[in-house]
Amino acid sequence: MIRVGLLGCGRIAKRHADLLGGGHINGAVLAAVCDEVPERANQFASRYAVPGVHNLADFLGRTDVDVVSVLTPSGLHAVHAIGVARAGKHIIVEKPMALRLADADAMIQACDAAGVKLFVVKQNRFNVPVVKAREALLAGRFGKLILGTVRVRWCRDQSYYDQDKWRGTWAYDGGVLANQASHHVDMLEWFFGDVVSVHARAATALVNIEAEDTVVATLQFRNGALGVIEATTAVRPKDLEGSLSILGEKGTVEIAGFAVNKIRHWQFRDELPSDADVFENFSVNPPNVYGFGHQAYYEHVVDCLSNQSPALVDGLEGRKSLELISALYESIETGKEVELHFNPKRCRLGETS
Repeated sequence: MIRVGLLGCGRIAKRHADLLGGGHINGAVLAAVCDEVPERANQFASRYAVPGVHNLADFLGRTDVDVVSVLTPSGLHAVHAIGVARAGKHIIVEKPMALRLADADAMIQACDAAGVKLFVVKQNRFNVPVVKAREALLAGRFGKLILGTVRVRWCRDQSYYDQDKWRGTWAYDGGVLANQASHHVDMLEWFFGDVVSVHARAATALVNIEAEDTVVATLQFRNGALGVIEATTAVRPKDLEGSLSILGEKGTVEIAGFAVNKIRHWQFRDELPSDADVFENFSVNPPNVYGFGHQAYYEHVVDCLSNQSPALVDGLEGRKSLELISALYESIETGKEVELHFNPKRCRLGETS
């Protein structure tokens, strides 16, 4: 039984705690929780009947924790993950893995030095419709890829950002691109491959935060395909969609819903009998506010640790989407097209004021 401790008891921690503390993950159990705010840690500890810790050193010193899920603000992921690695525990870190590429590199190096595994949470890769689309891609059913589009049209009003001082700041969070849309950016890159260059524009339209609430961007992929990112938390009065479109010479798939969880279009020039089965049995995932793959993701982690299987999203894979996000912010700041791979100069992610 793999014993998981949660570092950070904020909004996303509830999903992790419900799965682990509710007995929904075969082979894993919630062992302890930690938050520097005693009330938060105590609330989780009471609800799930596990120890609640307020001191990081005490938490990392526990012998009843094998894996730590780092669920703190993004700007703290690196320092916390490095500390966990040095304590000899495996790491699950929520997206994005860090805000600066140098921090991501330091995390990877610390895990390699300690001989522990680093898992970056990209749970939407495990959404059932996404899995089926990926199978079609690997089978060559799309043929030449032409255009990929992701749309994040969500509602986050001022009250959301006012919940915690770190929200919407450059030092600890970033805007819609680094936070809400990071899963979708990863999805686009996962389906279309390496990105050659990007060009992006952003605005802070409806809320009072340091970073942006609205972004549009275009991408050039190495395989010749083009990409479009549209991301905003300025939808009112409520969430609209989180979607991925894949257009190829032989077929088109669009996965929409709130969080890339429902097949909207599934059309291929060369139809297969199994296509009807996709719509019948695999087109929709059960609803959950954080997407639909956290359970499958944890089961994947258990498999990796129990059977020494390779991680779908390890530190290097998580770094790829961070580099893309950093390039998009670099383009926003400079107003110019930015080529990958690059060294950030104007990207403000991770900056303290």
